[in-house]
Amino acid sequence: MTNKTLYISDLDGTLLNSNCEISQNTINTLNTLIDKGISFTVATARTSETVRLLTKGLRINAPAILMNGVAVYDLKAEKYLSYELLPKNNLKSFFDIINEHGAWGFLYAVCNNQLETFYVNCDTPNSYDFMQERIKKFNKKFTKVSDFNECINLECIYYSVSHKEEFLRPIYEKVKKLEGFSIEYYRDIYNTDFWYLEVCSKNASKYNSALKVKNEYGFEKIVAFGDNLNDLPLFKASDECYAVMNAKDEVKAKANGVIPSNNDDGVATFIQLTMQT
Repeated sequence: MTNKTLYISDLDGTLLNSNCEISQNTINTLNTLIDKGISFTVATARTSETVRLLTKGLRINAPAILMNGVAVYDLKAEKYLSYELLPKNNLKSFFDIINEHGAWGFLYAVCNNQLETFYVNCDTPNSYDFMQERIKKFNKKFTKVSDFNECINLECIYYSVSHKEEFLRPIYEKVKKLEGFSIEYYRDIYNTDFWYLEVCSKNASKYNSALKVKNEYGFEKIVAFGDNLNDLPLFKASDECYAVMNAKDEVKAKANGVIPSNNDDGVATFIQLTMQT
């Protein structure tokens, strides 16, 4: 393998262990490999602020793919390289659906190269816990608005809401009919009683962003790692793809192989062994 190969790993459930951390062994192993010339980055549903802190100590040396492919971000320079906007022509219709169902989640917009997060309320336990965790752990700022229509002229890029599956299902069915939107809909791996519904532009995906990074930075090959359904677009963009042992069966079925779990440093161990052959 040469540095023309780009290794891309999902974070939650893949590079992060069950404690939502990157083990010191994985950090040491990957940093050694990066120092020897491999190119490594992450593709995740998480935002820039969270990714910077979760990957602290890991010398990622290629653009990161954030928010399920909505944004491509330079972690070292702390700069957005590109991002896809929610479709302006149907944004009010989307907000109307949110208002109708009271599906209060979090709306993300880029303002002067900074990601801002807006919310109407946090009445559900999962939403409240989500916000409090990010305030305490990552010092993130959340701005309360009376209605998401206050943000309609901003550069809105992403919406995320977590709730019971039966609550989100009718919202999913309505939003998927709106032109220009893409939806990720999957079970929370940390709290399996809840599901995530994440909405972005139809042009935003781990697939498109991975190919963008590959083409713009001259990589010849992508090797990807994942565990959940939202990693399947990344797998589709890759030349080789591997599922960690703890991955969903649907993800394993699409993979070239299954590697050790996220709690057994599967990604780092696999790349290390690959480089030795």
